[in-house]
Order: sequence, then structure tokens, then C-alpha cells
Amino acid sequence: QVQLVQSGGGLVQPGGSLRLSCTASGFTFNDFAIGWFRQAPGKEREGVACISGSDGSTTFYSEFAKDRFAISRDNAKNAVYLQMNSLKPEDTAVYYCATGIGSRYANACDDGMDYWGKGTLVTVSS
Repeated sequence: QVQLVQSGGGLVQPGGSLRLSCTASGFTFNDFAIGWFRQAPGKEREGVACISGSDGSTTFYSEFAKDRFAISRDNAKNAVYLQMNSLKPEDTAVYYCATGIGSRYANACDDGMDYWGKGTLVTVSS
């Protein structure tokens, strides 16, 4: 079955960096986009970044993530990464990776993706 296993996260000081990883199995990883989402306490889940399937040549970022976060994929390892720099306290949230199966998700992400990781907590605090 499809599995998305997350790693990374933790406590970091403002201005610091973290890298989240998402390793996938159970489907043809290369064919589909992978997205990162987050949910802060008391807030709705929101998109962070998305990387297209195949060679990952297309990426999308939410406004708050532009210039600070970078999404990448390594198809040989069935892995997607989210490098987060210049972290702010408002980046504190549980971060999830997700994917969807089907042509809709070849190059795009949305909140209706079929499979989700369990989430990893990122806390930005001094």
C-alpha cells in the first residue's frame, strides 16, 4: 500500500534552518507530484510547496514560503525534501507531505490528495 514516511522537524531558533524528508513507497513515485502542507495550532491546514512529477522541473510555493523554503525530489530514493531557512515563530506547525494518484496529480497538488504522511512537528522558538 502507499506509504509516506516523514522525518526531520523539531525545535529550532528563529532564523534557523531545518530539512524535512518524505520517503514514499507503494506507488510509481516518479509519476506524481508531492506536496508539503502544514497546520498550525488553531488554524486550518494550508499548502506550503508542491513539486511536479517526473523530473520535478516545476515547483509551486505559497507566498510565505517563497525565498525561504525549497522543495526538491530524488526519484532514485523515492524521497522529497523541504529545506526551510530563515524560520520564524509563525512557521510553527505540524508539517505533512502528501501525494495523489491519477492524472490530476501528475503536476499539481491540492488539499484533496489521496495519501498523507503522519506529520512532523516544527517548533520555532527561542
